[in-house]
Amino acid sequence: MENIKILAFDADDTLWDCQTFFDDAENFFCETLKNYGDYNFIKQKLFETESGNMELLGYGAKAVCISMMECALKISNYQISQQHLFNILSKAKSLLKLPSTPLPNVKETIQKLYENKKYKMVVFTKGDLLDQEQKLERSGLKNYFYKNIVVSNKSKKEFLELCSSLKISPNQMVMIGNSFKSDILPIIEIGGYGIHIPFKTMWQHEYIEEFSHPNIIKINNFSKILEHL
Repeated sequence: MENIKILAFDADDTLWDCQTFFDDAENFFCETLKNYGDYNFIKQKLFETESGNMELLGYGAKAVCISMMECALKISNYQISQQHLFNILSKAKSLLKLPSTPLPNVKETIQKLYENKKYKMVVFTKGDLLDQEQKLERSGLKNYFYKNIVVSNKSKKEFLELCSSLKISPNQMVMIGNSFKSDILPIIEIGGYGIHIPFKTMWQHEYIEEFSHPNIIKINNFSKILEHL
């Protein structure tokens, strides 16, 4: 990785915990609807609703909120109480106020990379623009990054557009993230590099078979980034 100019960082579950809160909201949703089916049935129906809405709503807390409301109405055959709907809405809205506290060793590592001045660092994440901007602000990490780029999806297309906007070739960028599907695979496919840092939990939609590759480094601690750059 001699020619690297840009370090691109995923946000949720890479810089701060996000999925734990989404899992908690999902558990709350399933518990609220337990009179209409068992946990696995309710969970699967919510996933199907979220997946069906993805093309229209994209990713993020607002999309989850709408999908939860829609799913609750359909599963209950529109019999769910107003109080239960309000409780689901409140729980889903709470996902827009996550603490965004940096994960262990994140701030110290980002600070060292910033002070080194060898690379420009950007946040490259998917989701709702306002929500991601606010989380980055709350995290206290905003000033370390050259740019904060929020996209609706992360595929080869978006990675190529990112490289073009930064005026670099793919082999001049390292993408650092927790999702093999969204963070690592696309950058490898266009000739760049990936540092994979798996998180303790992952949304069902992000599961994909992983593989080894000369351009992929897998680590279990954020601070180990410094050993490879």
